[in-house]
Amino acid sequence: MAPALAARRSRRRLAADAGLLLAAAAFALPLVWVVLSALDPHAGLTVRAPDGLTLDHFDAILTDDITFRPLLNSLILCGGATALTVACAALAAYPLSRFRSRLNRPFLLTVLFATSLPITAIMVPVYALFVRVNLIDTFQGTILFFAASQLPFAIWLMKNFMDGVPKELEEAAWTDGASSFQSLLRIVLPLMGPGVAVVTVFSFVMMWGNFFVPFMLLLTPDRMPASVSINEFFGNRGMVAYGQLAAFSVVYSTPVILLYVLISRRLGGGFALGGAVKG
Repeated sequence: MAPALAARRSRRRLAADAGLLLAAAAFALPLVWVVLSALDPHAGLTVRAPDGLTLDHFDAILTDDITFRPLLNSLILCGGATALTVACAALAAYPLSRFRSRLNRPFLLTVLFATSLPITAIMVPVYALFVRVNLIDTFQGTILFFAASQLPFAIWLMKNFMDGVPKELEEAAWTDGASSFQSLLRIVLPLMGPGVAVVTVFSFVMMWGNFFVPFMLLLTPDRMPASVSINEFFGNRGMVAYGQLAAFSVVYSTPVILLYVLISRRLGGGFALGGAVKG
């Protein structure tokens, strides 16, 4: 009986491993195509080993109009919106985590409902509103909308991480005369560094790859971010510059990879409580 059970478990484990390998291959295949096509002088839509290696595709896209200005616009938009999102999420999550009220649950349910609203459903009234308040075709207007669209889920994440910081540490600071705002800045946020890092990365990545919002709210070509300018590689009548598209994709992915590398240490750590709280 035992050998049969062990054999059955082994078959299930092998089937699960095979399924995971197939899923990993499905996700890795587009990445392999991007890397190979960026170096292939005759890049096409199929994944194949290149006949030779070339950097001509990178030479063609590394110009101010094609790459550098759109990337700078993306950094301004996504960096500003991420900073605004993290700051507002921390301020909103703090009272929800630290103070008990009958309105907490209805507010959190409202925030949860706001995360399910598709952007396409509210884009028309938002566009009309931005036209009336002169925020259309402006960086500040796009940053505000980016932050507002990511704020509901950021509040949920921030509150869950903030709940893990013991309140006794703040009470000790309050005894020494610190205000709630000072305890948030000097105690809570430093201790929940992994949570702040998660919210930062999640918000930045979601904004970095957003095509629809800047495409609708920005009109001047010089203000378009890289997520919109990538559309220039798709020509008329189905003509696509696959090699340049792949090279641009590699450059376009670099800031996100660098951001993850810079804060990966914070993502891997727990709350730095140490011996601050003793039972």
